Amino acid sequence: MSTMKEKMHTGELYLPGDEEIIKEQFDCLELLYDYNATRPKEQEKRQELLKKMFAEIGTDCYIEPPLHANFGGKHVHFGKNVYANFNLTLVDDTHIYVGDYTMIGPNVTIATAGHPLLPELRRQGYQYNKRIRIGRNCWIGAGAVIVPGVHIGDNAVIGAGSIVTKDIPSDVVAVGNPCKVLREIDEAEIERLKKIEKIN
Repeated sequence: MSTMKEKMHTGELYLPGDEEIIKEQFDCLELLYDYNATRPKEQEKRQELLKKMFAEIGTDCYIEPPLHANFGGKHVHFGKNVYANFNLTLVDDTHIYVGDYTMIGPNVTIATAGHPLLPELRRQGYQYNKRIRIGRNCWIGAGAVIVPGVHIGDNAVIGAGSIVTKDIPSDVVAVGNPCKVLREIDEAEIERLKKIEKIN
C-alpha cells in the first residue's frame, strides 16, 4: 500500500498534511527562506542554495528573488540557462521540468496541485498532483498560469496573462484564457520576424 508521500507523485488523492510530508516540506522551506534573504551581490551563495534546493539545476540558471515554492524547488528540474524573473511561484508538490534556455517572466505560476471536485473530499483536505513539462527555449510571459498536467513544447511562446489549461505544441505562439495557439513559428513567420526585429 502506497504511503501519502508516495501518492504525491502518482496522481492519486492523498492528504498533504501527513506528518512525514510536513516535516520534509518545512526542511525545504528553510532553504527557500535563506535563498530569498540573500543580498543582490551574493550570487555564489544563491547558486549553492539552488543546488541544494532543486532536484536538478543546470549551469547558468538565474532565478530572481523572491521565489515561492511549496517544497522550495525539491521536485523542480531546470535545464541550463533557465531565467526566471521576480515572483515565480512553483507549486512543486510533484515534478516540474523546464528545458534549457527557457525564459520565465515575472509573476508566473506553475502549479502541479489540484483538489477534487467532490465537496466532501475537499473538506477532508485531499489533493492530487500532476507533473508539468515545459520544453527547451520557451518564453513564458508575465503573469501566465500553468495548471496541473500541462506539457508545453519546445520553442513555444506563452503570452502574458495566459491561463494554460491544455497541452501546447512546439513552435507556436499561444495566448489567452484559456490559452490557445495563435500562430505557428514556421519558416514564413521566422522570415517575417527577421524583418520586424531587425535580425541579420
